Amino acid sequence: MATWWRALWAYRSYLIVWLLPIFLLPLPIIIATKEAYCGYAIILMALFWCTEALPLAVTALLPLVLFPMMNIMDASEVCLQYFKDTNILFIGGLLVAIAVEHWNLHKRIALRVLLIIGVRPALLMLGFMLVTAFLSMWISNTATTAMMAPIAHAVLNQLQQAPKGKDIEEGNNNPTFELQEPSPQKTKLDNGQVHPVPPGPLHARKQKSREERRFSQGMSLCVCYSASIGGIATLTGTTPNLVLQAQINALSQNANLVNFASWFSFAFPTTVILLLLAWLWLQVLFLGFNFRKNFGLEGQAQEQKKAALQVIQREHKLLGPMSFAEIGVTFFFILLVVLWFTREPGFFPGWADVGFPRNEQGESAVSDGTVAIFISLIMFIVPSKIPGLTQDPEKPTRLKAPPALLNWKTVNEKMPWNIVFLLGGGFALAEGSEVSGLSDWLGGKLTPLQSMSAPAIVFVLCLLVATFTECTSNVATTTLFLPILASMAKAICLHPLYVMLPCTLSASLAFMLPVATPPNAIIFSFGGLKVTDMTSPTLLRHEILRPQGLMAAVLGPSSSGDVLKCLPCQWSKTWKAREVAGLSWELTLGREVWLTLSRSG
Repeated sequence: MATWWRALWAYRSYLIVWLLPIFLLPLPIIIATKEAYCGYAIILMALFWCTEALPLAVTALLPLVLFPMMNIMDASEVCLQYFKDTNILFIGGLLVAIAVEHWNLHKRIALRVLLIIGVRPALLMLGFMLVTAFLSMWISNTATTAMMAPIAHAVLNQLQQAPKGKDIEEGNNNPTFELQEPSPQKTKLDNGQVHPVPPGPLHARKQKSREERRFSQGMSLCVCYSASIGGIATLTGTTPNLVLQAQINALSQNANLVNFASWFSFAFPTTVILLLLAWLWLQVLFLGFNFRKNFGLEGQAQEQKKAALQVIQREHKLLGPMSFAEIGVTFFFILLVVLWFTREPGFFPGWADVGFPRNEQGESAVSDGTVAIFISLIMFIVPSKIPGLTQDPEKPTRLKAPPALLNWKTVNEKMPWNIVFLLGGGFALAEGSEVSGLSDWLGGKLTPLQSMSAPAIVFVLCLLVATFTECTSNVATTTLFLPILASMAKAICLHPLYVMLPCTLSASLAFMLPVATPPNAIIFSFGGLKVTDMTSPTLLRHEILRPQGLMAAVLGPSSSGDVLKCLPCQWSKTWKAREVAGLSWELTLGREVWLTLSRSG
């Protein structure tokens, strides 16, 4: 019997892929409508994504087969969803990130910041969180965590080593890790007097070992948490942000409502708040309440402190002076960010408004994806060394030009092509839901939610998305939920961003399980952490860091008869929404004002 169970478990992926489509067949057979056909495809893909019976990117290709066969969309229309402007923005942003990573510019930035901040426990944790979050804004959070985790462990090893020339058996402690004072033992003499007895060597070693282990766990968790938090600050920082942008642009007929500048103006303050809350919570949980020692205001173990600084200095010294390639990548990276911010800033005419013609809808023909690809193309033609001719080491008789800042071999090795297909599959699902009428049907079924207050709706939905994303890819989660949430919001007379935005942020903040996100898995693989170590601090912290409470405060009152000042982003033209249940809602323009939402009866 045990052999049969082992065989079934070994072939579970094959069984799921073959049996699940057959098990779901009654839905399209009994209900022969386009809504049911599209629902069959979505349910099948959702279960494949949850079980990972097929690779995520392979599952994302199913609409190319199912939608034309079910007469939901033509094959040519489905194929267009896999290479939209959002995909181009994702590819262009990753090309620049690959160049930064290839020339070790991210490591230089990280080590330099750590040298400035120092190695006091609280400040060291803050330094690692700031560096990790900043790098995660621009490059993959997986690459950021993979780089920062070894640095953190090297610094911790130096801090936890005993001072040279001291006998460990004597119980000498490193005051850096004496985060909580142990209560002294007391003994009663014959004359009735009570005198404290200092703890023995064994007790001191146990106390020191426990404190060091707790600090190591806190440092490990702060790296993976800040990587996830930092990714939400920029539009290209994490893939769910791009999924949201594509969904909103589709709802507004490609009005370019969410661009790099508008997203950053909203998400960056949110990131700062979440990062500060995470730092305070991890500090209290793993360093204790003795803030004087946490911030190094009391005696420090100078030898350990110097040794940890020497580790960072040695790693920084190994990088050497900035090369021509690093200077070039830095210049193009800054240029990219400046061009993104000034393309259509909203409060003054951007370079895209002034220097380039507009399309038939009156919108700029140049997008953020255009800028990203432009900078990436330049990196393929700029040499990585000062132009000159050198001999080819393999063939000394020949002269060789220096390689470019970016080459296709490096791009092909480091580019996550699976995410490109995953994005396309999500866009195809959203378009199929709209064309088939499934979105409107789902929205109509969710109209009873209109009796709840808007903040309560957001809270419940964020909690649902937060739970779902702990077990499944955040890209798959947003891909499945956002089209449904958009239809629901329109049906109950809420602005889609009011619901979709906090749910998107919730999908990016997966902290509880090692499988929830790659940074968690990387930190867990380094050892020193158990699943209970990740879940126990997370249970309470979810209520603090999950953005539903923050979103309710930011978005203000519900749209019921009030003016809602919610997002610091401009709208290129008035977007009048559909009439729903005799009510109309309208997004009011204003390049100089905050987005306002009103609803009239």
